Amino acid sequence: MSVEPQLTAPDSGRQLPPAGPSAEQAVADHTVADHAAAGHLRPDQAVTETLEDYTLRFAPRSYRRWTPMVVATTALGGIAYMADFSIGAGIGLTHGTGNALAAILVAAVVIFVTGFPLAYYGARYNIDLDLITRGSGFGYYGSVLTSVIFASFTFIFFALEGSIMAQGLKLGLGLPLWLGYLVSTFLVIPLVIYGMKALSKLQVWTTPVWLLLMVGPLLYLVATDPGTVNRFLSYAGAGGHGGVNTASVLLGAGVCLSLIAQIGEQIDYLRFMPPKTEANKRTWWTAVVMAGPGWVVLGALKQAIGLFLAVYVLAEVGPAAATEPIQQFKGAFAAMMPPWLVIPLAVVLVVISQIKINVTNAYSGSLAWTNSFTRVTKRYPGRMVFVLANLAFALILMEADMFSFLNGILGFYSNCAIAWVVTVATDIMVNKYLLKLSPHAPEFRRGMLYPVNPVGVVAFVAASGLSIAMYFHALGDALQPYSPVAAALIAFVLTPLVAVVTKGRYYLRRTGDGIDEPLLDADGNPRATTYTCHVCRQEFERPDVAACRTHDAVVCSLCLSTDRIGDHVLPAEPAAP
Repeated sequence: MSVEPQLTAPDSGRQLPPAGPSAEQAVADHTVADHAAAGHLRPDQAVTETLEDYTLRFAPRSYRRWTPMVVATTALGGIAYMADFSIGAGIGLTHGTGNALAAILVAAVVIFVTGFPLAYYGARYNIDLDLITRGSGFGYYGSVLTSVIFASFTFIFFALEGSIMAQGLKLGLGLPLWLGYLVSTFLVIPLVIYGMKALSKLQVWTTPVWLLLMVGPLLYLVATDPGTVNRFLSYAGAGGHGGVNTASVLLGAGVCLSLIAQIGEQIDYLRFMPPKTEANKRTWWTAVVMAGPGWVVLGALKQAIGLFLAVYVLAEVGPAAATEPIQQFKGAFAAMMPPWLVIPLAVVLVVISQIKINVTNAYSGSLAWTNSFTRVTKRYPGRMVFVLANLAFALILMEADMFSFLNGILGFYSNCAIAWVVTVATDIMVNKYLLKLSPHAPEFRRGMLYPVNPVGVVAFVAASGLSIAMYFHALGDALQPYSPVAAALIAFVLTPLVAVVTKGRYYLRRTGDGIDEPLLDADGNPRATTYTCHVCRQEFERPDVAACRTHDAVVCSLCLSTDRIGDHVLPAEPAAP
């Protein structure tokens, strides 16, 4: 079957109908009402919500009207979280400055190297990390595993940021922590409803104020009291032994590596990058590197600053409170501001940071949960349902005082996150570009992929399972610090190994989607030609549609996902003899 694209009449600007039976005739043959009865969401309801920011689907060229640097600024605004200050302080106060800085550097290198191919793929082909994961070793249903892991990342870090904000509200306004948790949770709901358009404005306008409040105190302390630098560099940690040792570095790096899944939130913005052309390629690459793997440079600096400020306020507030960002910045502002301004400024910084990151956490988490639910149940309940569900999970963690056992949660979680990100990055770098066993062009549509691809699933399950066992001392105390290393190495080795053993046969269920026009244009960008989905009657660009199994028409990716009877899904191609 071949389906012709809609063409634009040069004299009128109107779209000419496709050749063959019209979309209206196709709907008459197999009505929208029939599909609704079979379990579909009302087309108008699904379209209204998913087209606000192209939830669960390819982001079309017609929507991507931001410049590369606006996208980059928006994405970088999403890493304004204060958790880095707590993470760096916690590692340093436990293991000492030398071990902490080495751990931060090791984690940053791993995150940058694995994040680069993912960021490039998301920006180049305008799909989020879940859609990338589907076609990069996991399969259509196999990536549900990683969607749940990413969703867990968002509510864990939402809870962490909400806890930090509640600490600030307690200090500044006297609110009890339980009430601060509620305020920090419900504050983001109005902001996250509207998707990318609202988030881009919020991040661009608040970033300069946030940077000034964060960097200003550090520069002042270093300039006016050089002794603070010496005390910071010589701090030996709780044990007081000093020196750098491998076990302490790896334990610290394991906590830092829990942030590896942050690349997923960066890609939620990078998927809105404009097409890469000869005219904009330098700016395009700069934006991708800055907002993609480059986020970890700022993240690592924040972790080091958090340790610096913790050491600075340690004698005054004690080790428990020294890991709280509100106490760190209160001490820093006190050295340079009049007393009446100290607490208000510290609270403003914490609140701005929490809002900037938690709108992203709530937004990205809702996408991940909705994606998983829609694939498994073939129903689209609406993204707002999962915004509220994600916030509920986060609130439970906050009320359980997760801040007090932060390092334990992050150390355990990092093993799953590392296994996932390294598996996908390896599939892109090695299986796609080196071995050429994985299809180069992105694929995420139902019917085009096998339900489960053993390449990614086996590598991920083996890497995460063994590393978690190591983390919980199942393989002995001596190996426990090496669990993040094990997660990365096992994923890196097994991903190409399983691809070679299976000869890459479980990537694509079909090599053609029934449409003659290629997915990519001459510059390698997704084509912008529009087609009309005969189920929801909306127009979608070339990468988001496939031919219908039962009609001479096309179906969009969301309608394919919610087709409970499989009426539209193309059959598998016959196996090669």
